[in-house]
Amino acid sequence: MEIFGIPIQALFGQLLIGLINGSFYALLSLGLAVIFGLLNIINFTHGAQYMLGAFCSYLLLNKLGVGYWWSLLIAPIIVGASGMLIERLMLARLYKLDHLYGLLLTFGLALIIQGLFRNEFGSSGLPYRVPAELTGGQNLGFMFLPNYRGWVVVTSLVVCLVTWYVIERTKLGAYLRAATENPQLVQAFGINVPRMITLTYGFGVALAAFAGVMAAPIYQVNPLMGADLIIVVFAVVVIGGMGSIMGAIVTGFGLGIIEGLTKVFYPEASNTVIFIIMAIVLLVKPAGLFGTQK
Repeated sequence: MEIFGIPIQALFGQLLIGLINGSFYALLSLGLAVIFGLLNIINFTHGAQYMLGAFCSYLLLNKLGVGYWWSLLIAPIIVGASGMLIERLMLARLYKLDHLYGLLLTFGLALIIQGLFRNEFGSSGLPYRVPAELTGGQNLGFMFLPNYRGWVVVTSLVVCLVTWYVIERTKLGAYLRAATENPQLVQAFGINVPRMITLTYGFGVALAAFAGVMAAPIYQVNPLMGADLIIVVFAVVVIGGMGSIMGAIVTGFGLGIIEGLTKVFYPEASNTVIFIIMAIVLLVKPAGLFGTQK
């Protein structure tokens, strides 16, 4: 069976690839949106922290024998804690300065982290096996769905929606948003605002590390895996609206699907379609699809 002259298996196969890519776009852009929306930090270290999550799971498995499931918990905690250390020791000193200083600091940190890991592990990819519980796949008739790919898509969607709910619909989220608008007032209610800011940054970094752990069995663990992805993720955040949680989720999954379909119908544009969409969105709505003009 064909659609527009294209075999249906090829079409759905690219849709699946688009959904998988969109899952990582959504998770990473969500972390960026949390950090920028609540802290006003443009975190260029995000790609390196995604890579750290993948390497952390790789080292836990090969050095300590800690498997995939525990890595999903341990790696985000370790990388998130390192993010909180960066926020307290470095970024906290730049909050009263122009955003450019934070951008330059995080960009420099990303280059340092990538350089250290490239020097230690080289630039070739390191394999990470799929957990035994998620090997194999399901024959859906029109396509074969690998179990691990399905797990990645569903888990990413659940994590994204839970994060959106906590930030937009709970008292904790209200405190976080209030702390960014009027920290003095929130401090007057007995809330430790600096600690809240540190934990928020750590959570955004932990989301990147979580994505890195899930990416490890699909893409080989590589020191440059974050550098290859972060530019696309920043484009996703800009299209969705800087700081918009729902914008990051919807745009991440949506652009992943669009990118996958472009590879079917017009492969030559698959590497640039996201940036073309970004240019069009910025011309029509500079604040992004879900953003608000300040």
